[in-house]
Amino acid sequence: MEFPAASTHRGLVPWLGLMLAVFPSSLTTRIPPTTEQFAIVSTVAAEGQDVILRIRNSPPGVLGIFWYRGRVVKDSNFIGYIALGPGDYVTGPRNTGRETALFDGSLIITNVTQSDEGIYLAIALLPNIQRARALGSLNVYGPPCVSSS
Repeated sequence: MEFPAASTHRGLVPWLGLMLAVFPSSLTTRIPPTTEQFAIVSTVAAEGQDVILRIRNSPPGVLGIFWYRGRVVKDSNFIGYIALGPGDYVTGPRNTGRETALFDGSLIITNVTQSDEGIYLAIALLPNIQRARALGSLNVYGPPCVSSS
């Protein structure tokens, strides 16, 4: 006896079409894949622009974000820390006065220069002294070269 909802001859399941018609909202529900991870959105900017290094896929319960220049966590690379609840911001030795962390944890750099180009590291402080690490890059291009012939 054949299952009445599916025909092996047609290869389709008739009740699936009915469910899609009755429950279309289930298609708009986004379930993030498990491969998404905490990251910094890599950015390209022209020299002199203001840029935001945005945080992507922030883990739940983030208490604050530490920002570093380069791949290594060390005091000389420390740009700043933002406590996400109260919004307190502490700067480090690598802060030039043009970097500020935003309330969502992203880092804004005003008037970027070629020296700002490189890898940036964000460390999210999570409950129970856990941490999540994210890397991203900033590429800065200068003004176009005009040659006189």
